[in-house]
Amino acid sequence: MKLQIKDLKFAYNPSNPVLRGVDMEASPGGITALVGPNASGKSTLLKCMAGILKPRGDILLDGENLGKFKKRDLAKKVSYLPQESSSRALITVFEAVLLGRLQTLSWRVGEEDLNLALKALQNLEIDDLATRYLDELSGGQKQMVSIAQAIVREPKVFLLDELTSNLDLRHELEILDLITDISAEKDITTVIVLHDLNLAARYADSIVVLKEGKVFASGKADNVLTPEMLRSVYGVEARVKSDDGILQVTPISSISNEGRHVQGVHQS
Repeated sequence: MKLQIKDLKFAYNPSNPVLRGVDMEASPGGITALVGPNASGKSTLLKCMAGILKPRGDILLDGENLGKFKKRDLAKKVSYLPQESSSRALITVFEAVLLGRLQTLSWRVGEEDLNLALKALQNLEIDDLATRYLDELSGGQKQMVSIAQAIVREPKVFLLDELTSNLDLRHELEILDLITDISAEKDITTVIVLHDLNLAARYADSIVVLKEGKVFASGKADNVLTPEMLRSVYGVEARVKSDDGILQVTPISSISNEGRHVQGVHQS
């Protein structure tokens, strides 16, 4: 399901717009990474795509405006995982993942739903947590459960906001490998907000860079992750090189508003 954004604008406060006319696309079968500094509009854009916020402009799913979908139908097509997800409900991990199938569940839970929930837990290697209660889990374990809940919905569009937060390095790579495989296998359009530019370079088919609510650059990693972009958007001097075909971004120093290197390397 192709996702298109056209001239998208949004403001929590009319005097301070967050999104200032965003245009972008995300295609099925691959990963599109949203990157940019804090307060550039990444999470807000994702919430607009999920139908949580009501922006001006157009969000199209296979050419059909998002606003025309009924809430239940949209929930079947789009799975949104927020940056922070917390629940005080006294339910087990298995029950929480099964709730991801809420749109298909009836009064009687079907065997297909049960098998999908179990498979999601097994794919993430957390099936040993199935009978544990959510409030007994660590932050990283809760994040894994949220990811399982997103996967079990079998959506056409994945919207994932910092899905690797609270995860250690090993689980970061395993989760992103899994999301990459699922997106390709099931032809899912996946949009992920990432802060780690090296993860974006490694996993994303396309990268969209946001700055102050606008798209500063978009495209393949080698066209987007440049020293010039890092200087203009992030305010850092950085080295960008290819290592076995994968770009690696290495920050060198931060640049102050006056153009000085904060670390005192030189003054321009």
